[in-house]
Order: sequence, then structure tokens, then C-alpha cells
Amino acid sequence: MREFVQEAFAYAGLDWEKHVKISERYLRPLEVDVLIADASKARTKLGWQSRIGFRDLVAIMVDADVEAGGAPTARTRQGHS
Repeated sequence: MREFVQEAFAYAGLDWEKHVKISERYLRPLEVDVLIADASKARTKLGWQSRIGFRDLVAIMVDADVEAGGAPTARTRQGHS
């Protein structure tokens, strides 16, 4: 989650630590330090292949939230859809 928040705020040009407060009460009791996804099983068993990278996904999600709030995004200002 931290990696997503860092990437999203960086994409928006903001320092996440100035805007996000972490509440200890919402952390899992046995919080693990690192979670790394492995899509190899989906690729092997289902033939699934991701078509978009993590950073691009974050950018799409941030842009969607910005647009939903009525503000133009860098992509829409540049004429991309």
C-alpha cells in the first residue's frame, strides 16, 4: 500500500508524507514488511499476461480521480484520452 501511495502522490507532484497520516489502529497485528505479487501462476495456468505496468496503472487511477473532481489532468491537457 505504501508503494502505491508514494507513486500516486509522486505522479501528482506531491509529497505523500505531508498529506497522509498512518493510523496504527488500522494496521494488521502481524504486518508483514514486504508483499510481492507473482503473476506467474496466472500466466502459466490461464495464459494471462498483464498489459499495463504498475506506474501506468497508478497514473490512470490518479487521472480518473482528478477528472472526477472536475480538474484537467496532464493527459487531457496534452490532448490524450
